[in-house]
Amino acid sequence: MSLSLIPSALVSASGFLLFAREDRLSGFLLAAALVLAGFISRRLLIDLALIAVGLTAMSLVPITTDISTEHMLVMGTAMILAVGIPYSVSRFITKDHAIRFPIRTGQPWTRAEKWYLPAVLVIGYALMPVYMIRTGVYTNWPAVSDPDGIARLFLGTNVLGIWDELFFICTAFTLLRRHLPDWQANLLQAVLFTSFLWELGFHSWAPFFIFPFALLQARLFTVTKSLSYIVSVHLLFDFVLFLVLIHAHNREWIDIFLY
Repeated sequence: MSLSLIPSALVSASGFLLFAREDRLSGFLLAAALVLAGFISRRLLIDLALIAVGLTAMSLVPITTDISTEHMLVMGTAMILAVGIPYSVSRFITKDHAIRFPIRTGQPWTRAEKWYLPAVLVIGYALMPVYMIRTGVYTNWPAVSDPDGIARLFLGTNVLGIWDELFFICTAFTLLRRHLPDWQANLLQAVLFTSFLWELGFHSWAPFFIFPFALLQARLFTVTKSLSYIVSVHLLFDFVLFLVLIHAHNREWIDIFLY
């Protein structure tokens, strides 16, 4: 077992405490992780610090489903910094180009990858209404029925879905797997991924499907090396989520779900 696992696990644990528990101890864990990483290797310290920058940026703003202009601008700015700073450091300062966002890979999607996309819609259709409505979790999202509110909700769910992949997969997972076996890096990023969505409002038994989803997304990125593919998967789930939220708050609308 690599010594790099210890500070890496501390970073992941700090994210869990920060997002899922809202515990101030997360800051001490994050600091301890960076100090320990500094004793192990300079490269590990830099990579974990880049993840820490993203976590810190998000810790400075309220992570909620508020779709007001003010909150969307504040949270959007934090999201840009959380992804943009690690990318810029990797690209222009350390110049190792460790963080990449491969949209066009030049490789066509396989038949299995293409079939998985409609399967995602089926899975989302079967899962999301049961989870969101039976648990009452849908109330963590604003009730909208006007065109402006619906448009904001659609924009918010899609932007968050894209950001999840940019930060947790393309940034955190990519940096962690430089020092750890893929399965260890995957588990640690999945903890961060799941903790963030818990903070966002996915409560109740959501971790039981979000954690496997996060693991699968990282695995798909490893195999396909395609950001566009994993974003497509995520946005298909988010499209179903968006429709379920509209129906949950306006039961006579989009009455196509079974729950």
